[in-house]
Amino acid sequence: MGIINFFKKAFGDMKKSAKAQHQVDKAQFNAVKAESRANWEEAKMSPAQRQEKMQRERDEKIAEANKRTAEANERIEKAKANRK
Repeated sequence: MGIINFFKKAFGDMKKSAKAQHQVDKAQFNAVKAESRANWEEAKMSPAQRQEKMQRERDEKIAEANKRTAEANERIEKAKANRK
């Protein structure tokens, strides 16, 4: 009887694992599908809209870089103050 229960448990675990993996695969598929749709819609944008979108993205990247620079400068000042 011990071996039968072992296999029942093993196959039950495999079934649960397969269901969980299926949910992951389904979610990833839906994400890729949505991203593809977004890429398609963006490809259909007018040149002016595309330029505006690209400028917004550049502005966001510049803001992020400036924030990182400010944080690094803060750390530098703290390190210099602690060194004295």
